[in-house]
Amino acid sequence: MRKLYGLLLALLVALAGQAQTKSNLAYYLPQTVTYNPAIPTPASVLGYEVGEWHVSHDQLVTYMRAVDAASDRVTLTEYARTHEHRPLLLLTITSPENQRNIVQIKADHHKLTDPAVSGQLDVSRMPVVFWMGYSVHGNEPSGTNASLLAVYYLAAAQGPAIDELLRNTVVLVDPSINPDGMTRFSTWVNSHRGTNLVTDPNNLEQNEVWPGGRFNHYWFDLNRDWLPLQHPESRGRLKQFHDWKPNLLTDHHEMGSNSTFFFQPGVPSRKHPLTPDRNFELTQKIGAYHAKALDKIGSLYFTEESYDDFYYGKGSTYPDVNGAIGILFEQASSRGHAQESINGVLRFPFTIRNQVTTTLSSLEAVQAMRTDLLSYQRDFYQKAAREAKGQNVRAYVFGAEQDPARSYELARVIRQHQIAVYRPKTTIKLDGHTFGPTDAYVVPTDQPQFRLIQAMFEERTKFQDSIFYDISAWTLPRAFGLNMAAVTKASASGLLGQRLDSVSFPAGRVIGDKTAYAYAFSWHGYYAPRALNVLLARKLAVKVATEPFYIGDRKMDYGSIMVPVGLQTVSADTLYALMQRIAVQNGLEVMGIGTGLSPQGLKLGSANFVTLKKPEILLLAGAGVSPTDVGEAWHLLDNRFGMTPSLVAPETLDRVNLDRYTVIVASDGAYGGITAAAREKLRAWVQRGNTLLALGKGAKWLSDNGLSTTKFKASGPTPAPTTALVPQSTQQPKATTAARAMSAQTKLPPSGMLPQLPYVGMRNAASAQEITGAIFHARLDLTHPLGYGFENPDVYLFRDHTVFMERSPSSYANPLMYTEHPLASGFISKANELKLRGTAAADIADLGAGRIISLTDNPNFRAFWYGTNKLFLNSIFFGQLMRATGTPAADE
Repeated sequence: MRKLYGLLLALLVALAGQAQTKSNLAYYLPQTVTYNPAIPTPASVLGYEVGEWHVSHDQLVTYMRAVDAASDRVTLTEYARTHEHRPLLLLTITSPENQRNIVQIKADHHKLTDPAVSGQLDVSRMPVVFWMGYSVHGNEPSGTNASLLAVYYLAAAQGPAIDELLRNTVVLVDPSINPDGMTRFSTWVNSHRGTNLVTDPNNLEQNEVWPGGRFNHYWFDLNRDWLPLQHPESRGRLKQFHDWKPNLLTDHHEMGSNSTFFFQPGVPSRKHPLTPDRNFELTQKIGAYHAKALDKIGSLYFTEESYDDFYYGKGSTYPDVNGAIGILFEQASSRGHAQESINGVLRFPFTIRNQVTTTLSSLEAVQAMRTDLLSYQRDFYQKAAREAKGQNVRAYVFGAEQDPARSYELARVIRQHQIAVYRPKTTIKLDGHTFGPTDAYVVPTDQPQFRLIQAMFEERTKFQDSIFYDISAWTLPRAFGLNMAAVTKASASGLLGQRLDSVSFPAGRVIGDKTAYAYAFSWHGYYAPRALNVLLARKLAVKVATEPFYIGDRKMDYGSIMVPVGLQTVSADTLYALMQRIAVQNGLEVMGIGTGLSPQGLKLGSANFVTLKKPEILLLAGAGVSPTDVGEAWHLLDNRFGMTPSLVAPETLDRVNLDRYTVIVASDGAYGGITAAAREKLRAWVQRGNTLLALGKGAKWLSDNGLSTTKFKASGPTPAPTTALVPQSTQQPKATTAARAMSAQTKLPPSGMLPQLPYVGMRNAASAQEITGAIFHARLDLTHPLGYGFENPDVYLFRDHTVFMERSPSSYANPLMYTEHPLASGFISKANELKLRGTAAADIADLGAGRIISLTDNPNFRAFWYGTNKLFLNSIFFGQLMRATGTPAADE
């Protein structure tokens, strides 16, 4: 009897296990076709069925290489390496005949984007190009795991239907867009999976530790990097994108466990105005295929809600401004192998199946709509060419006279988007700025990427909708802190000089010889902090000028760096070689000075040259801190400036010896893990003469906990709007029910009462009071150490929150202030704009011999806000000079 009971129990366990891990190929893939046995199945390589475990990146790569080796339909390209040196792969899958002619197919396809020749093409005879991208967020694993099945199907399926599909389609598969994040996540969930699956949402498996696997190595969201291109993953991927110019790109994601499945289009009123209406129509038409496929397997889904198509830096939106259709898929996430949700237990294989199902429905759509998609791409570029010729703006020019490096960095980004860049033929004066032929760049608008150029340079403050899934503005010259001007037809004649097929890093040099009395370089150069860090790391005597001085007739501005030869412990030859190296590596002009007797301004022995110390930096990084904000600081210091910050969890401050650090950075976040004892320890550390730099909500946390005297405006709900926040659609696809309700005329209530608005619009009303990301104008004191290296007091800050700092009673504590009309580009509600006007963007609070520097906004946003990086770096290198009261620092 006991044996029989044991046998029955074993059978029940086995059956339960099958129910939990129902992941054989028949569960995912059509059984109406046969499969080539010569093509390895995922299980034959992985050792388990898809969905039983989370595939690791190395296993994924192994499988993709195995299929490549086995199939004449597949070629595999490694297009980049991540920060952690993992390979990024792109598989090109098409018929064997197309593979043999792939170079010609690619060349012909490119002609669709050239209005001069595209009219001669017969699109009925051309294959469509379809890009499938999986899991840009590493902890959204159903996409990457689905890619195993998608590749197997395309390589192994047999029959007339698949033969026709591959004859008419070139499929590009990016199976893991974020290998570093994927590895972090898969390691976590697999190492916390039991033999018996636990579905409790509180279980460790379903709750990965900070920073989570969403982000790449430096904790960046790669799905926001298609436009800025600050990471190797994005740069490599974009090159492949433009090598092929796909017609359709699908982007597979996950969302909260209590949701269902989403496919685009998103909210109709929230697409970017530069995206043609035809794009929305085609997206809707493709959506019908997804609906049919999901209906067939009984999966719940939604569309035209929640998500938008506005910011062109996302994977599903960048194609929209490049003549393609971008489609976002969002699957409710099991966040592990199984998890309870409001819709029942959500199992990992089920999430994978929905991604596979919509992969297959996308293949069906591109096959049926092939000529529609090819014609749309051709029409997109032809219409863009006509628009470019008809508009008054003929070009955009940008530059910075005293810092060619920032101009170079922007020009380098623009070139990677297949946009032609020129030097000005002669010096141009526009809008109060001077643009020279050696330090400025010109981007003509009359070129195929006209719409993308507009998206990069426009400053937009009027919108159809007031709700944004991501940022509402990203004007690139403002982000890079550059002067910019639009060149109209009237002033465009003779504008263009040399066309730059590639852009070169600015040439640096030492002016003078090794007999110099001292060396000096301007702080205006973007990479001047990197040069300074090298000098300080070598323990050289280095000073900063707190007032201007002259070398001959050349003015050296506030913040210029001076290296006196006589104070060094290295030889003159060694020092000269070092100065040559830092000049070349950082694009700087280093001046050799023959005498300490400057003709004007400071003399080189003045106490107003302050000796600098190498900053020893601690970045608070852990639970409660924004991973992206601290990741941006880490990336800036480590990857771009060659510095060595320590990453320290806030909850460990009790046991950390703070005296080994001179600067602590508290990025945006909440610091509940810091105990009262640790707060007092931090206070005492600042009082001993150190610098605490706090950003955004990190600064507010210091104020709320009595560590700084910086004051913030009280937070609270914004009064209900008296008019609709979502305007009625005009010449757009039909609005959602909620949008129409919000647009309805509201009868005025009795005097003194707020109007009653439709309840259905309450969520939208609250969302419209958020600042999801816009650009704001501030004024900077260029004589203050925070302003060293800036050419212009007009600074453009990126803001994505509603933390408002009060002005200090001290006349010297707020060197950076928002203007009375701060909005430069993007959306902000009228109520929030009123709160922002004239407020402080930076505050210096004295604390004993030290100081707390509070910045309301992130100066390192997404690594491409080059224009405000110096606010952060100045706080680190020159914090010792900053005081709100008393006497500024000087050498004693």
